[in-house]
Amino acid sequence: MNRSCLALSLCLLSAPLLAATKSCEKLKEEIEVKVQAAGVASYTLEIVPNADVTDRNLVVGSCAGGSKKIIYQRNDGVRRSDTAAPAPAPKPAKD
Repeated sequence: MNRSCLALSLCLLSAPLLAATKSCEKLKEEIEVKVQAAGVASYTLEIVPNADVTDRNLVVGSCAGGSKKIIYQRNDGVRRSDTAAPAPAPKPAKD
């Protein structure tokens, strides 16, 4: 009886995890809608295997049970990780 209750409990607890798994294409479409709603004109969304991710700052989603990532990159020459405020210019030396 206890084993049956334990097995049933584990099944019920794991059900949301199985239901929450989305296909990579579906997740990419949802992210694309959000990016377009933010007014970004030129960008690239790409689905890549985990091994191909070189910059974790560009990852905007995970799919296929965590084995793939969705990478976002703006195409206007500004990488997402480079959007921080620039460092102040050095002050000229006084003579």
